[in-house]
Amino acid sequence: ALHTPLMSVTGARIVPDAFDARFGALSRRYTYRIADADAPRDPFRRTTVLWLPGRLDVEAMAASTAPLLGEHDFLSYCKPRQGATTIRTLRTLDWRRASTGADAGLVVLSVVADAFCHSMVRSLVGAGLAVGQGRKPVSWPGELLAARTRNGAAPVAPPHGLTLEEVVYPDDDDLAARAERARATRRLTC
Repeated sequence: ALHTPLMSVTGARIVPDAFDARFGALSRRYTYRIADADAPRDPFRRTTVLWLPGRLDVEAMAASTAPLLGEHDFLSYCKPRQGATTIRTLRTLDWRRASTGADAGLVVLSVVADAFCHSMVRSLVGAGLAVGQGRKPVSWPGELLAARTRNGAAPVAPPHGLTLEEVVYPDDDDLAARAERARATRRLTC
C-alpha cells in the first residue's frame, strides 16, 4: 500500500474507461475537527484540528443545520466558478462533541453531499462557528442560504481542520451514466 504521513492507500483496482473520479462519485464525506476550550489540544494534531479559544455552543450549531439539508442553491456558501452550478444535495450535516475515540472532547462536523462546490464545506463550518460562538443567531445559516448571494456570505474556516473521509462510487456498470448525470446542469426542483 502507498503511505505518506497524511494518507494511506489500502487498495486499488482497475476501473472501466468511463470512470471519472470527480463526476462519477455518488457522495463525499468530509469531517472537520475543532478543539475549543473544553477539548484537549494535542500538538501532534495541530495540522488536522482547528484550535479555538472559548467554548462552542454545539447544541446551537446542531440546531442551525436543519434548513441546509436537502437540495438547495448553495451560492451563499460557495465561491462560484464560471459554468458551474452551486446547486447541491446536502444529506448529512451533523455537529457533535465526540465522547469516545481519538476525537474525544473535540467538536466534530460530519458532512455528506452528492458534491461540494469550491469552499462549501469550510463555509458551512464558518457559519456553524459564527452560531457556536454566539456571533450569529441559530437562524442565520438558513437565512444566508435563502439569500442566495455572496453579499454577507459565510466566512470560510481555515483548511487545517478539514479531512476528506470517504468517496462513494456506483457499481462499474453505472459509472458512465453517473458521470453524465453529474455533468448535467442542475436546476432546483422545488
